[in-house]
Amino acid sequence: MYDVTIIGGGIVGLATGHALLNQNPALKIVLLEKESKVGQHQTGHNSGVIHSGIYYKPGSLKAINCRRGINLLLEFCNNHNIPYDMCGKVIVATSEEELNSLDLLHERGQKNGIEGIKKLSKEELKEYEPHAAGLSALYCPETGIIDYQQVCEQLSENIQKRGEIITDVAVVSIDDRPDGITVATETIEYKTRFLINCAGLFSDQVAELAGTKRQVRVVPFRGEYYMLKEQARHLVKNLIYPVPDPRYPFLGVHFTRTIDGGIEAGPNAVLAWAREGYKKTDVDLKEMWDYLSYGGFWRMAGKYWTTAMGEYYRSFFKGAFVNALQKLVPEITADDISHSPAGVRAQALASDGGLVDDFVINNVGNMIHVINAPSPAATSSLAIGEYIANIYLEK
Repeated sequence: MYDVTIIGGGIVGLATGHALLNQNPALKIVLLEKESKVGQHQTGHNSGVIHSGIYYKPGSLKAINCRRGINLLLEFCNNHNIPYDMCGKVIVATSEEELNSLDLLHERGQKNGIEGIKKLSKEELKEYEPHAAGLSALYCPETGIIDYQQVCEQLSENIQKRGEIITDVAVVSIDDRPDGITVATETIEYKTRFLINCAGLFSDQVAELAGTKRQVRVVPFRGEYYMLKEQARHLVKNLIYPVPDPRYPFLGVHFTRTIDGGIEAGPNAVLAWAREGYKKTDVDLKEMWDYLSYGGFWRMAGKYWTTAMGEYYRSFFKGAFVNALQKLVPEITADDISHSPAGVRAQALASDGGLVDDFVINNVGNMIHVINAPSPAATSSLAIGEYIANIYLEK
């Protein structure tokens, strides 16, 4: 029998296994991953940004774990020679209406303990990003870029020195009994004393398999990207972000330099037709019905349908996507960008139609369920793992 079974081999599941073994090397741990390799979904499809924590409500799980997570992540990378670049970013206000929001972000960043954050005038912005346009901007130095897949591979290696990682095993049932939990896959059963659910896009369904009623529903949103062609890479030095709409947990279309020297442009945020629907043609009717039959989905649709139509318009018309990019960098043209692989974000949706902004980590009996861990989960992963490990050790 295992002491702990972790479901999900994304960066949060791996960081949790790593933290547990660091705190108690004698634990018998197994991590189950349905794919052939770890980090294949949200972790492997994100933009590789080390987030500062500027956007998150002070005192929230996102803010606390992001700020703690940066320090743990950089320490981990330094110890294992994983490259990263704390290059900083600018958040640009392109209209008068966004100036107040920029001031609120500045204040929030200071409350969250971000050092070196400063307001930039229109002229000062040009010193950081010569081709960016805006009325004002915030410079945030505690932002960086990294390849999270490398972090996953190192975490995986560390875990396997003392524990087990089993791939190609999808969990089909969970039976919680007084003598332990039985986690069944299609081929084998695993007996465990404690279960940690880090299943990402399927976390709510795994929690339901374990007998926990779903308080929120995971809805998949596809983020579609373009890459700047080599001819246009000089237009972006590091990271250029818009002022986000405070009504949504998405950051808007932006520019991100990647650790290998490319420049990503995007993403938009459109409803996906499958939980792993990376292409417009990926459709799973059963998974669609899971959110279409949920009252919270229709309440969300009633609130945000006009915004959703704008996102879909950008999805299908390249020119509309270019128009959004030109608000930040006017020199960008349609000839400067080419399609890049999309990602899918697991977004928890409440019954009132609200998009759940903070992390949701539920502790039920001898189980912990990580139900909502979208961005900045990768930045925060080692802190989230530490947080979950502390809950387990207290129990």
